[in-house]
Amino acid sequence: MLNWSWVERGIGSFVMVAAGGSSNGRWRPFVTLAVTALAGLALAVALVVSSRSGCLTLPWCREKRRHPLTRKEWNNFFSRDGKLRGGGIKFLAKVRSGGVDPSVRAEVWPFLLGVYVQITAYDHLTVWCSYDMNSSRAERDAIREQRRKAYEKLRRQCHQSADGDDKRSSTDETESSDSQSSTGEPTMANPAAVDLATWQRIIRLDAIRADAEWIPYSPPQAAVREAEALRLASAVGFTDYGDMEPCRVYHAARLVAVLEAYALHDPEIGYCQGMSDLLSPILAVMEEDDEAFWCFVGFMKRARHNFRHDQAGIQRQLQVVSKLIKLHDADLYQHLEKLQAEDCAFAFRMVLVALRRELTFGQTLCLWEVMWADQAAVRAGYRGRRTRSAPPTDDLLLYVIAACVLQRRKAIMERFNSVAEIQKEFNNIAGQLDIWKLLDDAQGMVAALHDKIE
Repeated sequence: MLNWSWVERGIGSFVMVAAGGSSNGRWRPFVTLAVTALAGLALAVALVVSSRSGCLTLPWCREKRRHPLTRKEWNNFFSRDGKLRGGGIKFLAKVRSGGVDPSVRAEVWPFLLGVYVQITAYDHLTVWCSYDMNSSRAERDAIREQRRKAYEKLRRQCHQSADGDDKRSSTDETESSDSQSSTGEPTMANPAAVDLATWQRIIRLDAIRADAEWIPYSPPQAAVREAEALRLASAVGFTDYGDMEPCRVYHAARLVAVLEAYALHDPEIGYCQGMSDLLSPILAVMEEDDEAFWCFVGFMKRARHNFRHDQAGIQRQLQVVSKLIKLHDADLYQHLEKLQAEDCAFAFRMVLVALRRELTFGQTLCLWEVMWADQAAVRAGYRGRRTRSAPPTDDLLLYVIAACVLQRRKAIMERFNSVAEIQKEFNNIAGQLDIWKLLDDAQGMVAALHDKIE
């Protein structure tokens, strides 16, 4: 990487000598002009070298790199028959580098989450046919219709279950959703020990507690009429909303509808606390429940292992975070070992809900779509191709979490003397993180590890 301080010192010295060292003052303007031209040429060459090497390190270059995918750019990625040009790799590279403009998120996210694969059979299981990034407009229309019907079938089953439950008198009241650990981490139910009726009660409790951070990011849904909100709430059997404003009732009712359908779709996992955190941003972007449901299914294909009762998926990912910290900062890792925190259990919540509670709502949207673009690039077979930032990876989230820990190196090393203090720090960092700095650091870690392996 170019040493900019050396260049600046060299040019500065040259200007000082040229302007002040000549005995003949009439040559000074010409010398200064020549030096300025050379400096401009050196800067231009440096920019070219930097961009070709994949290291856009200057502030204005970073801004250019972070320019989100716009409506015009999105439309230009498609051929006449509605297929993404070049298998979508340039589209994915664009999203990986700068995210997506809010005006096109609802159209882009289904591509990132693998929604456009055809359902060839659907009963309790799904058989996939790989269209994905290569689908035409007509194929996507057919897939959307197929999936809409599949979602409606799940909702009918939810209604049937609710009707049957109404006929039974049950006094069991679940408290799994009400309980949280002392660290603020979501607790997880055992899917094998509960049925749909129990999941439905837990989902309703969590829906009531859903935050309202989504409202500025979804004006049409925020402006929903009271009559429409109450109609939807009644349709899904959501009645205990108290004096919540209409937009929150509407959002909570949508959470109930989609999460109930998912519990039927994936009965092995069912519903566990924390899943509503993952769904809420998707509902804010996707205005149709069936489309939101299939986007959520796409997200949960990788996240579902976080909600297993044995926590094996979470533990595996925490081990990855621990190894990344050890690779990039041996001193910090040794300090964590002294505190018996090298297992990175303090990052449990960050892994479980993909940093949703550590980031603002807007930051969450940016991180997730960059993360999904990475995963889509891997799905499309571009794992080994290096872009101008870093090769795509299935585990970008874990690199971001490791980068988050490394950014707090000084505080951990100098101020924290127990696991509890570290845990408290990471439970109270909401809104304090620079998402693009985190992504820069994370992608730098990916690139460094990739180069080391090669």
